[in-house]
Amino acid sequence: MEKTIFWFRRDLRLEDNHGLFNSLTQSGNVLPLFIFDSNIIDELPEDDARVTFIHDQLKLIKDELNDGGSDLIVRYGDPEAVWSDLIGEMNIRAVYTNHDYEPYAIKRDEAVKELLHANGISFNTFKDHVIFEKKEILSKTGGVYTVFTPYKRRWLEQFNSEFLEQYNSNQSIFSSENYLDGCAKVDAEKMISLKELGFTRSKLNIPDKVVARGVVKNYGSTRNFPGNENSTTKLGIHFRFGTISIRKKAMKAAELSEVYLSELIWRDFYAQILANFPHVVEGAFRSQYGRVAWRDSKEDFERWKTGTTGYPMVDAGMRELNATGYMHNRVRMVTASFLTKHLLIDWRKGEAYFALKLLDFDLASNNGGWQWAAGSGTDAAPYFRIFNPASQMEKFDKDRIYIKKWVPEYGTDAYPDPMVDHKFARERCLAAYKSALYEE
Repeated sequence: MEKTIFWFRRDLRLEDNHGLFNSLTQSGNVLPLFIFDSNIIDELPEDDARVTFIHDQLKLIKDELNDGGSDLIVRYGDPEAVWSDLIGEMNIRAVYTNHDYEPYAIKRDEAVKELLHANGISFNTFKDHVIFEKKEILSKTGGVYTVFTPYKRRWLEQFNSEFLEQYNSNQSIFSSENYLDGCAKVDAEKMISLKELGFTRSKLNIPDKVVARGVVKNYGSTRNFPGNENSTTKLGIHFRFGTISIRKKAMKAAELSEVYLSELIWRDFYAQILANFPHVVEGAFRSQYGRVAWRDSKEDFERWKTGTTGYPMVDAGMRELNATGYMHNRVRMVTASFLTKHLLIDWRKGEAYFALKLLDFDLASNNGGWQWAAGSGTDAAPYFRIFNPASQMEKFDKDRIYIKKWVPEYGTDAYPDPMVDHKFARERCLAAYKSALYEE
């Protein structure tokens, strides 16, 4: 019997999943699939918490599908090779999935699409990861926005009930077990284990996807204070892997907090920047910033990574990241500014380290944030804006709650002196940037 395959990627949920909904309503006899892409996970450390998280989410989905007489098949390998095997194993009529916007994913999907079409199989993709994608928010002249404020204004104009009605994937079919009726009835197969994938279970705790209403409602007044455990939602990993619906969260945020909704709009903004200007993956959005003469100090970079710079706000942030896979948003700006402007180390090195460590790593947002800090991106902080880590600590952690949690030796002889003088670092940074930006 012919089957339709729904390919899970960055959308690990059954409810309000746009591509899955369309596969069930347009085709039927759907067999869900997930592929652990060897091109991605083979580069990760064996205790990577994100792999553990994905594996756990897949097990939850698989169990629910099994209860309804269906299954989630989970494979490991190069996606093209996996699809070649699947084509040989079963009679596939169509493949449904949701868009992925990163350069590698686009290239991968094109290759898979060609393979499927060569075998008479349709490939259907849908928007699910963002509210507005590549060219849905344009200026009145049809241009792509590269400045956030006018982008946000236009975004808010288009974010209305009429727009959301086209995403009917949150209808009752997805708030009950009825969707299981459209899934293929198959015998469950054994799921590949973490050990078989070459991984061990991570010990890091994953933030809950259920957040108290007050955290979102008070976000505007609490978000800058890292010592407050409820200052942010910590939902980044759930947005990254789609265990929650961005549509539902955006609608709820619109009711509760304009500031939190704005953060979700930043997410869309950076996603469309990556989609329209893919060169940002390798270099500066603004090409002249590629001329900055970065320092190549392995010792300085190591002190930044390990949180031993002698600047408490920077050190607390890096230690939090290393210990938990998370860093408070305000502190991300401080640590990124310190690396690029105090130490004058290439932002791409910091970006890569965050990509390795952050549970919520998202290429578009991570790249956008680092280029903002370095001054090289869209809507970037001017090159002459150089955060003073000491002033940031006084303003946002005056009682040292955050500092004392992550830097217990702060205030003792065991804590190092600042590795670089702020005034000296500022002057060095300004000279380096001016030389690059205004060279003849």
